[in-house]
Amino acid sequence: MEFKDIIWLGHASFAIRAGKKLLYVDPFRIGGFSEHADTVLVTHPHFDHFSVDEIKNVSGQETEVFVPKDSVDKVKHVKAIGVEPFKSYSSNGINFRTIPAYNVEKERLQFHPRANGWVSYIIEANGLKIFHPGDTDNVDEMEGLDVDIALLPIGGTYTMDVDQAIAASKRINAKAFVPMHYKAVLGRERADEAEQKFLRNVRNSHLLKEFGEPYYSFE
Repeated sequence: MEFKDIIWLGHASFAIRAGKKLLYVDPFRIGGFSEHADTVLVTHPHFDHFSVDEIKNVSGQETEVFVPKDSVDKVKHVKAIGVEPFKSYSSNGINFRTIPAYNVEKERLQFHPRANGWVSYIIEANGLKIFHPGDTDNVDEMEGLDVDIALLPIGGTYTMDVDQAIAASKRINAKAFVPMHYKAVLGRERADEAEQKFLRNVRNSHLLKEFGEPYYSFE
């Protein structure tokens, strides 16, 4: 599996090249990576996924920013398009669709309620289907999902932990699985343990090298 066109910028932030176009997902603390965005996708409005400053820094007048409908009014400098679950969209020749992203575990239901209409994205780029789930638990909408690359959060607290991500991987038909959204949550030692557990228990699992500093703190 080739990952050269998928750049992990840290946490849940990715840049994806699609031919001559560049798409960002949830840009946050992307540091020195400042290439112009043709399209930006935002999964939900929490600060570590939706940074208006970062979006502004990488956007031009023609950039299209897709955000959940409850957050369209927060993007004022470029074209903002509201998204909702179970819809298909196209931007600058890049096609993508959405499914719901939400919590089902009792201890975190308040963080990402399904009623908010926040999303995961299935992105088509360079002949690949890439699943970026945003912040979510192991939800029924993942059952039978057919993609090439599935990015899965493993940090716990706000999303799936590594054990729940392992269970989710068994519901998804993917050629490769990549962990995300954990280093800033877990810290170095626990993050390393989670990585190794993911690699041991998830078929076709891979680690991506981050562009930026991996172990920053939110505090």
